[in-house]
Amino acid sequence: MIRSMTGFGRASAQCEGYVISIEIKSVNHRFFEFSCRLPRQYGFIEDKLKTYINSRVSRGKIDCFVTIEALDTDNADVVVNHTLAGAYVRALKELSERYGLREDFGASTVARFPDVFITKNEQEDEEKLWSLTKTVAAQAADKFVEMREAEGKKMKDDISSRAGLILDSVAYIEKRSPETVKLYNQKLVERVHELLGDVSLDEGRILQEVAIYADKVAVAEETVRLRSHLEQLGKFLESDEPVGRKLDFLVQEMNREANTIGSKASDVDIAGKVVDIKAEIEKIREQIQNIE
Repeated sequence: MIRSMTGFGRASAQCEGYVISIEIKSVNHRFFEFSCRLPRQYGFIEDKLKTYINSRVSRGKIDCFVTIEALDTDNADVVVNHTLAGAYVRALKELSERYGLREDFGASTVARFPDVFITKNEQEDEEKLWSLTKTVAAQAADKFVEMREAEGKKMKDDISSRAGLILDSVAYIEKRSPETVKLYNQKLVERVHELLGDVSLDEGRILQEVAIYADKVAVAEETVRLRSHLEQLGKFLESDEPVGRKLDFLVQEMNREANTIGSKASDVDIAGKVVDIKAEIEKIREQIQNIE
């Protein structure tokens, strides 16, 4: 199923002495990029959470926000992160000295900065806490993936509709192209008559000129390849695997064929259809930039 790289999911639960909340959101990105914000004392969860989310989605810039609150605080121990607190104090002193400010900060001031205090519970079981977190993460990921799939469905319908328009234009070009050769033949004969009057025509020479023209403006190979690309596009849209990168390459090939047809076109109507095709290809290209 086609998925968008844009999504959002949130879940929270109270279980076995903890309140856990997880929020996942993403935007498009060429690769899988994961960043996570969670309480410092639970940093061991980040890599596990990254691996789990990556098992659910393959591409996108993922931002994950985790809050974990321990309800049982009887055995909790609050300790000072002296490394970070010292850095804050040095920064405040530097600020005072450089700008001639009064050093009126105290412990309460430093305590307000993030992560100066760390809450530890010596009895916490990391594996148990990860198991609880993963359960909530799964709920958030379900909603996250569901939104990506819903957005993907809309994108698939739009791309399919535009592919149909391209196919209609290809069919017109295939029908119109032989007619342009006939018209060239007629105009060539008429032009020769204008120049030479009633002098008998060298039909062999006329046919040779028409054949050269027909070869020059022939687009059958390009339209066949374009049809093949459109067929492959339809298969990709029905795939259950991530196909964003494949679609990106395929659209480049479609645009290449359209450009070739345009360079050969000597007919106004065909040239107009080529413009229509390229416009639809560009709209498809914009859509697939956000497909996983």
